[in-house]
Amino acid sequence: MGVRKAGKPTKQQLLIAEAADVLGVSQATLRRWDASGRFRAHRHPINGYRLYETAKVLRLRSEIHPRIRVAS
Repeated sequence: MGVRKAGKPTKQQLLIAEAADVLGVSQATLRRWDASGRFRAHRHPINGYRLYETAKVLRLRSEIHPRIRVAS
């Protein structure tokens, strides 16, 4: 995996605000889950932003909100 431009996550990754919106939780909740190891974020190599893999976020959303279906 190559280095991306700073601040430009790929379509396969979401910033913390985007991931929180998709999951229906606060950014603080995601930070706590990251710190506890419950739902880990990857860090951007240049700016240290928390990045979440879109597929993992959608999988967790289906566990939290089982009635929401993910479009394929």
